[in-house]
Amino acid sequence: MHTRFLIGLVVVAVPVMYFSWAGFPWQKKVNYNADVKPILNKHCMGCHGGVKKAGDVSFLFEHEMLEPGKSGKIPVVRGDADASEMIRRILSNDPDEKMPKNGTPLNDKEIGILKDWINEGAEWETHWSYKKIERPDVPSLNSFSNLFGLLNTGDKAWAKNEIDHFVVAKLKEKGLSTSPEADRATLLRRVSLDITGLPPTEKEVADFENDKSADAYEKVVDRLLKSPTYGERWTSMWMDLARYADTKGYESDGGRTMWRYRDYVVKSFNEDKPFDRFTIEQLAGDLLPEKKDGFPQEENMIATGFHRNTMTNNEGGTDDEEFRNAALIDRVNTTWEVWQGTTFGCIQCHSHPYDPIPHEDYYKYAAFFNNSRDEDVWDEWPKLRLYKGVDSARVERVKGWINKYKPEELEAKVKFMKVMEPKINAHNFVKGDQSTVLQISYYGVKDKGNARIPQVNLTGVDNVLMNVSTKAENAVLTLHLDKLDGPVLSTIKVPTRDTVIIAPVNHATGKHDIYLSLNSPKAPTEWLRISWASFQKGIPGAGQPGYEQIVSDYATVLTRPVEGMPVIWEGKGDFARKTNVFVRGNWMVKGAEVKPDVPKLLAPMPKEYSRDRLGLAKWIVSRDNALTGRVIVNRFWEQLFGKGIVETVEDFGSQGAEPSHPELLDWLAADFIETDHWSVKKLLKTIVMSATYRQSSKTDHDKLEKDPYNVYISRGPRVRLSAEQVRDQALACSGLISNKMYGPGVMPPQPDKIWQSPYSGEKWVLSEGEDRYRRGVYTYWKRTAPYPSMVTFDAPSREFCQSRRILTNTPLQALVTLNDPVYLEAAEKLATKMQKRGKTPEQQLTEGYRMLTFQTIEKKNLNVLVKVYKDALDVYQKKPVDADSILAYGKERSPELAALTISANVMLNLDNVVTKE
Repeated sequence: MHTRFLIGLVVVAVPVMYFSWAGFPWQKKVNYNADVKPILNKHCMGCHGGVKKAGDVSFLFEHEMLEPGKSGKIPVVRGDADASEMIRRILSNDPDEKMPKNGTPLNDKEIGILKDWINEGAEWETHWSYKKIERPDVPSLNSFSNLFGLLNTGDKAWAKNEIDHFVVAKLKEKGLSTSPEADRATLLRRVSLDITGLPPTEKEVADFENDKSADAYEKVVDRLLKSPTYGERWTSMWMDLARYADTKGYESDGGRTMWRYRDYVVKSFNEDKPFDRFTIEQLAGDLLPEKKDGFPQEENMIATGFHRNTMTNNEGGTDDEEFRNAALIDRVNTTWEVWQGTTFGCIQCHSHPYDPIPHEDYYKYAAFFNNSRDEDVWDEWPKLRLYKGVDSARVERVKGWINKYKPEELEAKVKFMKVMEPKINAHNFVKGDQSTVLQISYYGVKDKGNARIPQVNLTGVDNVLMNVSTKAENAVLTLHLDKLDGPVLSTIKVPTRDTVIIAPVNHATGKHDIYLSLNSPKAPTEWLRISWASFQKGIPGAGQPGYEQIVSDYATVLTRPVEGMPVIWEGKGDFARKTNVFVRGNWMVKGAEVKPDVPKLLAPMPKEYSRDRLGLAKWIVSRDNALTGRVIVNRFWEQLFGKGIVETVEDFGSQGAEPSHPELLDWLAADFIETDHWSVKKLLKTIVMSATYRQSSKTDHDKLEKDPYNVYISRGPRVRLSAEQVRDQALACSGLISNKMYGPGVMPPQPDKIWQSPYSGEKWVLSEGEDRYRRGVYTYWKRTAPYPSMVTFDAPSREFCQSRRILTNTPLQALVTLNDPVYLEAAEKLATKMQKRGKTPEQQLTEGYRMLTFQTIEKKNLNVLVKVYKDALDVYQKKPVDADSILAYGKERSPELAALTISANVMLNLDNVVTKE
């Protein structure tokens, strides 16, 4: 009896002791990221964060919350909430002390969370997105219902790959279930639009429906990924990120030749260039080691157009240095938004208010970009010069000559012929008498005028090269050393034309101010315009037969107007810039000088990486970077499902949305980097092959109640097509679309008087032939007047990077599809095809609907379309001449075709047509 009592006592005592020592096993420890950080961001950070530190108290960094404030008291005392000034102030009834000051008081639950957190040790935690990506375990789908995996039934049978395991686990957690696979026609239309941006053909739909093989769908996916239209579809997405346009932006918004960059992106996607390589080429293609004649590969130079899509301000009276800095800031912010998904722009003016990134980190990062040689000049140097024909032959003669007499000088001369760098742009001249700025960026001087070129390194210099233009005859330009009447460095007779002159200079060493003066007595009121100057070594081989011709060839190729596109080029040596913190973001108020570095929030840059854009680009795509993999896979996921795993694709910080499937996001990122080796095609195939992606978009009341926005993916995506896809689909289904790829932007039909260019004679010149029907990605993009139908369907103006298009649903969109000339022509062409598919209006309309959606139209919907047709037919039969206003593109004229065109126009506007099911 006594023994039984002791045993019973032990049975009772052990659990009691366990609860006493360990706390209740179901009592969850307070999580900083999930529970505490949102409270601090909501109530505290406005006054005690990166922007303000009221009372010298901040909760942005861990060490700050543990340090005494202005009052001498410590905000957070780990393990003791009652001793923590934060809690005392929150609970205080004194209006001068109570926190948050003039804000909404914390509720009891929030206070309890903060007290528990402090009493548990106030454990600080890095935000989830800043932690290194680790590959999570894939959830098992084995369960009692399938005898722990012995039976291939239920969720185990439904799943196609690892993605489905993560999705099913989340659905079970939320009390939801999966949906069956969409019908074959719907699935094919969905995956075709997603991968290529175009609908399938009728034959492709029929072939897929008739293919009963187990890998029928996979064969379709592989075919679509190999299609050249794949690259065009994903380039449309990338153009928003790259803020691509065919114009410079700002007020005058003049033309810019950038289409080669767009073509580079199309080709890169089509060849499945690894995304890490794609990144490095765009951010640092000019610094890559692959060179010919000492010059980077042309493709890599074109890739740097990514950051030459920044705007140039050609308005008179603007400060070039101000807008150079504006472009610099845009490059920093864009790089962070595209690859790091972080609102880095906040830090331009102050430390980040919600994430632990200090103000000076912004300018350390900006230092990587600050040496780009562009300076907001009118002609947008540096440009990659693309020589052809006789000019190309001249370049080769110059290269051959230098290679023969002094090959070590070949690299410098090739660089200058290709990008004309390094040179001193004339807007950097210090103006003197009788001089001014001409056409925004050029230096202009008259007779007896002068200027100063500050601190030119003359060591090893033999020649001065200048781009000059004047109508003044017998004008002489003299260069003096150190002062206006100092030793003559060079005397130059200026020709009366726009040309590049090469003049010898007297030898000097070190850095000097160069003073130039003009003597032009024959035409004292005529301007001499100088665009730039460059002090160089002479071409080797002087005195050899043919030398004068080589010098002439060199000057000629620099003078000739050849096609070029703006690129990034690194300024080195004397052309490197110092980077300073801008106090409160003001570029005119310089703070401490900083060196290139990355924020301490993320993994440090390895010591072996160069401290330039190339090193930065390698760091961005390194395995240790916590953000890039997550941000990029989330971006592609958002394009397929209409919503990212992190909805705020542009913001992975503490103010962004929490991931709906965090483990899935990390698995996709790790797989993308480690298994797929940054292959975008493999990533997309993995996603579209999943059962999750293949689900029908049809739903029921229960799912709409529990998951109205399909956050947990209990059904297939149903998303409005992008602006480009709406237009491209209309052209494709009507048989008008052109397959022509690449080349300058085209100007398809648009309503009259949309494009107004007040500062130039530029006009919207309607493209001829098949260029009228090319895909939307090739449409000429003017920032101040983008293609109107695309803007109506939510395309951005591309003045700045835009990570996602917020889809709207407005009457203007219906007005576009019902009235825009592109859609009217597509409707007429579609009506012509419909006429041949049936004898009665009912048959023709049924066929038209099937050609657009690959579905059979419901009887009630058909009746509506038949009524539209009959009403229109009645109008055109009574007044046949009115048919001419609708049938403006083909040769056939009849009331029946006009009525059918009206009906086709209505069908192009149907929700089922402009939506991806």
